[in-house]
Amino acid sequence: METTNQTPSAAMMQTLPGDAVRQIMWRFEDRFDYQMLIQSTRAVARGPVARLVAEGGRNSHEWTAAKNELIKYYDESGITSAFLDPEFGGYIEGPKNFVTALTAFELAWVDGGAATGSLAGNLALAPIHERGTYDQRKYYMSKSAPSLSENGVPWHGAFALTEPLPFVGVDTGVLSGKLSVAEWKDGEEPMLQVEKRGRFITNMGYANFVTAAVGTADPRIKSSCMVILEQTDPGIYDRGVPTKKLVHQLSSTNDPVFSLKIPASRIIGGYTVKDGVIVPNFDHSQVIEAVFHRTRVPVALMSAAKLLSAVEPVIRYQRQRFRGGDAGPGTPRFDLGLQMKEDASQRLADVWATGEAASSLGFATARLFDVYDGVEKRKNEIFAEQGIAGRAQLRAFRKMASDAVELIGLEAQPEDARNQARYEELKANELVQFMILDAQANVLCPACKLWNCGWGATMMREAVSLMGGYGITEDCPGFLCQKWSDAQLEATYEGPEVVQRRQLSITMTTDVFLAQWKQWIVEMRKIAAENPGTGACTLATAMTLWQWTIDYLMNAKDANGETIYQSKRHGVSFPMADAISWLLAARQLTLDVLELKAKAPSNATLSEGAEGLVNTYIDLCHAFAARAASEVGRIASELMFGYNAHPAWTDEPAEGACCCGCNGEPDVVAEMIPELSEGGCCSAPKAGPCVSFAGVEPFLQLRIKLDGCLSGSRLAKDRVATALTQVMIPEALDYPV
Repeated sequence: METTNQTPSAAMMQTLPGDAVRQIMWRFEDRFDYQMLIQSTRAVARGPVARLVAEGGRNSHEWTAAKNELIKYYDESGITSAFLDPEFGGYIEGPKNFVTALTAFELAWVDGGAATGSLAGNLALAPIHERGTYDQRKYYMSKSAPSLSENGVPWHGAFALTEPLPFVGVDTGVLSGKLSVAEWKDGEEPMLQVEKRGRFITNMGYANFVTAAVGTADPRIKSSCMVILEQTDPGIYDRGVPTKKLVHQLSSTNDPVFSLKIPASRIIGGYTVKDGVIVPNFDHSQVIEAVFHRTRVPVALMSAAKLLSAVEPVIRYQRQRFRGGDAGPGTPRFDLGLQMKEDASQRLADVWATGEAASSLGFATARLFDVYDGVEKRKNEIFAEQGIAGRAQLRAFRKMASDAVELIGLEAQPEDARNQARYEELKANELVQFMILDAQANVLCPACKLWNCGWGATMMREAVSLMGGYGITEDCPGFLCQKWSDAQLEATYEGPEVVQRRQLSITMTTDVFLAQWKQWIVEMRKIAAENPGTGACTLATAMTLWQWTIDYLMNAKDANGETIYQSKRHGVSFPMADAISWLLAARQLTLDVLELKAKAPSNATLSEGAEGLVNTYIDLCHAFAARAASEVGRIASELMFGYNAHPAWTDEPAEGACCCGCNGEPDVVAEMIPELSEGGCCSAPKAGPCVSFAGVEPFLQLRIKLDGCLSGSRLAKDRVATALTQVMIPEALDYPV
């Protein structure tokens, strides 16, 4: 159990965190290009976007001229071209996952629809970027770059996957859109006929091109694929009617209809011809997998931005609530308003902690994908050289799983204690390196999308409620009610929560990830020893409890003799997915706070108030770790015991169990069951419904330890809440203007 030397009189945070804090915590203090992108995006978000919202632009689902004007601002500010590679008109070198995340975060700070419109353009290009041929990438990305486009007017795209089908958005393997051969002359490129009806397609009101998923409707085309459609293609390019959304009104959403003739060269990734059959190099699911593997992260960060953006407006509302009445300056009623009462600041602390943890998890995942991109590219090159494709790659990786687990173990050992030769051998194996990164990415990506958007939406409701009746008015500062309603839609983007939980239920139980998880537990133990007060001890115990529980559930049987943890048993796997998401968010917040602690004192902007800033963040970290641990404890206990049969009064007592349930409260039990009073406790062999704990003693010990590890967490939360009553804020919100 950890202790902390912080006292109520310790220095506290003086102002709300700004750019200098974010640059350290999210690891881009040395990237001037990222910082400039943030400034240009922020100018658009808190300028024209905020003005449009304040003027009632969200009150119509039609794509108006005023909304369309935003596209020009995106193009001129560099938002549009930030996703592009420099050779195709972009200006930022390297992978773009973190760049896209930063852009989405800044736009969503003001409006989710504006962020979605920007992201949707990137999403349209993503299939081409990830799986397209070089010629496809060059052509469409250059067309999309303001600096290279004709007359400075770039193309904008839309991504058409969903269709008007039952269960749409859940089973992306079902496609009603079809592709057939329209014309195929000897020695010439085949011409293809595309029939596609889209549903809820963003950017469709102005898209010049569309990347669309289609199935095969012709024996001369082997499989599904994704194709590129242009508005000038012969046939029908009907943008469709606008969707009558209640949210995200600053993005254009339509239900389009396409019936177009296109050349076969528009198949994304290219194709080959074998025995008179067109064979796409990638089916649509392979393209989607590569795209959604990354693009869920910026959406997750949109929810994080909403939460952090709510803190300042709520503080302002709370402090000004009673001004204008009989309260005078210098009195608690005037200076603190609602913050005189603990509830107001305590609940706001929960909103802030959720926003910080969601941001930490989202940006850490974005950074991971920036590394992952290069490693994945090398993996593809190696397999191509070896002629290994499709399922053969999966078989190859299964054989290397033990090597990946071994490398994780060796990396955790001190250099003088490990087999250095073996370590260097495994470290040099690029496929093993890919397996480790892939195992992490396959958990972190769905976890941040699930937790940020799901729990984030719940906490946005809390933020709105803290504004009282003002929170559900159109002119609420910070547009909090609009952000709350937007969050409900974002939770369904790129797969609703069930999709994320389903992926997690598989990926979080792989040998490679579980080996990494065990090392993360060790990491938290070390942090707890060196940084008391962060809640790392609490977190390490909760992570150990999760580990023990998942191991047990995968091998234990329920009262009906069925294995408890199995693929289709969502009542077990899905709650465990929720639990690990809480832990991942808390872990990353801890790591980011330690980064701030290490660098804030030497930062010119932060040095003066560094001690108080770090103190408050450590307390915030501790309080959030306790909340995450409590959620894990609740879920684990329900699953551990919930699938056992409840003992009945007529049952034979289990071996090692008390037969009457009298432990601790014999008098109360005797009052309920008078016959127990005859002969004393346990005289009747079948007297009571008592539970046996045989075989799960380690769980009970961990559960008790976890409860003890919560010591001090509420004191830490008290200090965070106090800091929120003392922190200085500007006289007015910086938007709308």
